[in-house]
Amino acid sequence: MTLARKSAPLMFVLTFVLASAAAWAAETVDIGLTATGTRIDAQIVEARAKSAPVVVLVGGLRGDDASAAAVRDAVASYEKGRKRPVQLIGIPLANPNGVTLQFPSTGAAYRENVESNVLWRWIGAHAPDLVLVAGEDDAGLASALSSQKVAEMGTIPARRWSGSLDDLTQAAIPKSDARTELDRRRARSPREYAQGLAKIYGHNFDAHQYQEAMALTSRLRLGDVDDVRRLVEPYASGSKESLTQRPGAGVIVAHTVYAELVRQTKDPRYLALLRKAADTGFEANGEMKEAMPYHNGFSDSVFMGTAVLAQAGALSGERKYFDMADRHLSFMQKLDLRPDGLYRHEPGTDMAWGRGNAFVMLGLALVLTELPKDHPAYDHALRSYRSLAATLLRWQDRDGLWRNVVNLPGTYAEFTATAINGFALQRGLDKGWIKGRDYRRAVDQAWLAVNSRTSFDGSFIDVCESTARQKTNEDYIKRMAILGKDARAGGMALMFATERMETTRR
Repeated sequence: MTLARKSAPLMFVLTFVLASAAAWAAETVDIGLTATGTRIDAQIVEARAKSAPVVVLVGGLRGDDASAAAVRDAVASYEKGRKRPVQLIGIPLANPNGVTLQFPSTGAAYRENVESNVLWRWIGAHAPDLVLVAGEDDAGLASALSSQKVAEMGTIPARRWSGSLDDLTQAAIPKSDARTELDRRRARSPREYAQGLAKIYGHNFDAHQYQEAMALTSRLRLGDVDDVRRLVEPYASGSKESLTQRPGAGVIVAHTVYAELVRQTKDPRYLALLRKAADTGFEANGEMKEAMPYHNGFSDSVFMGTAVLAQAGALSGERKYFDMADRHLSFMQKLDLRPDGLYRHEPGTDMAWGRGNAFVMLGLALVLTELPKDHPAYDHALRSYRSLAATLLRWQDRDGLWRNVVNLPGTYAEFTATAINGFALQRGLDKGWIKGRDYRRAVDQAWLAVNSRTSFDGSFIDVCESTARQKTNEDYIKRMAILGKDARAGGMALMFATERMETTRR
């Protein structure tokens, strides 16, 4: 027997041991930024059992003091152990700059009381079963967690830490109210999720904006055709004007709801409305404009300017609309496509805003859905879609979310970007534009994240507020993160859920 053959079993054992060690090693993840931009990190040590309780150990609430060192040591010691009865999440330095903390957190997250909001919402979104707080002064964190509904999840038992983790192995840790709520949310199927949200969103179209149009389109996919027709009837009958109320890109793309109505009802009035919006891309003599109106340079316009054109082309049979969709895409890419494959929000900044990149993914997915493969625009859109999908895949976080600034760790995990990217990637998998385990896992993780961060009454965790032109990079980092109901998030979440619903039904 050769030396190579003799050593093969040994190599297998070493490979297995190294792989096992890596699997149980603590993983460092960013949970937020301080007011001055310092990263706040957590260390996660997985339990032996997936169903094990989750325990968060927090230190450094007054800065990098003895409590921070104690948490670091405890995590390192727990990582070396064999039993690991709980998933331990250590946050050694929760308040690096030693600012004054207040719990429950108040103010606009993550612009005011930044460190308090980061810790409060991150703990709530992850819904541990127990929180242990190291140090003498916890700023009321343990009491607030135990008595308040955290990030609209539920209460979480919390207490001062004794300095030892031995007691975690000696007594059962019951599920917290927050964990019970998280499990309830995750048990929803895409159809159950969509049906629940459809009772809350998509019941008002007075403003004729994209937020409600996305919800209405999803309601059509759920079968609520008669009620949606009632809501759009003033525009179909001509008693209200769909384009001149508040001219803008959001008004134009709201006309995409009529494409779904045409397909379901064959009513020619809806096609007329769709074409009226698409025709804003042409001069009176029929020549194509340089780009769709109202783009203002924003990457959002890849969605808001192209989708209605592609749908008009598919439903009317007139290829000029496909030509204009391709022209507008090229125009916007010259303005906003960065060398690294992400999109800046607009030419005056280089920030890769989360929803701004998701809007590009959404626009490309909707355009590809409509374009005939023999049109030159198809290959361009497909290359663009695949390039951005591959780039975004690298920036999805451990929990399946995309950040409010895509490539800046520590900026908050943002709901709408995740829902939109989930929709666009799911459609890409279904249509064969992308393939592979990594994309399937990314969509599954995105769905888990969206489902987890949506309450049964239609509230969401961390939806970026409406974002127009910002003066500084700091303005993007500190865009307010909404905790509660939001029509924009409702519409995008419904799109993802109904797309997921169609997939699981096949």
